[in-house]
Amino acid sequence: MKYVNDEPIDFTNEDWKSHTPRELARLQALEKQDRSRRRRKKKSVPRILFEWVFLIIVAVLFAYVSVYTFGQQRTNVGQSMDPTLSGGDVCLINILAFQVGTPSQGDLISFKPNGSANARSDIKRVIGVPGQKIQIKDGMIYINDKVYLEGKDYPAITSPGMAQEPIRLQEGEYFVLGDNRNNSEDSRNPEIGIVTSEMIEGEVWFVLGPAEHRGFL
Repeated sequence: MKYVNDEPIDFTNEDWKSHTPRELARLQALEKQDRSRRRRKKKSVPRILFEWVFLIIVAVLFAYVSVYTFGQQRTNVGQSMDPTLSGGDVCLINILAFQVGTPSQGDLISFKPNGSANARSDIKRVIGVPGQKIQIKDGMIYINDKVYLEGKDYPAITSPGMAQEPIRLQEGEYFVLGDNRNNSEDSRNPEIGIVTSEMIEGEVWFVLGPAEHRGFL
């Protein structure tokens, strides 16, 4: 039995027709809420436990994927990336960045020198990308025979290394340099050489520690 203004309404007869559509809609909404509450109360304990376990598994998987994709840590070793990164800086890399895209000029990347899985990860800046011709002469970087103008004031390069002669980058090949141009082992050196896409782990995007260096790159 329903009540409207303290008056009983019997929906088995024609009394309900005397009420406004608004009142009918309100009563129907109340009835729907009652049915919903009754259904919730009828949930069994095993079903409730299953729902909680499912939510926990989803949360754990989401956290794992997030950490694996954006939260892998790499430590910068040495002074080759000064002043951008200092020796001992712990960085986070984004491994998804180059699975759905490719490195661009200016990106900081983490890679395995010579593609060795046992090698220590190295961090350098991408200077040349596939299809470009790279050369270092008169202390300047030339890309496709034009001076490469960077956004920062880097010192003149005193040692061009292998880039003294023009280097044509093929598909999946990248030329990298350390920001500390005159104190860095990078693509100018035979020990590092040209970095291929198979060597690249991901894009370096955040300095996690120490606290005074923490921030986005």
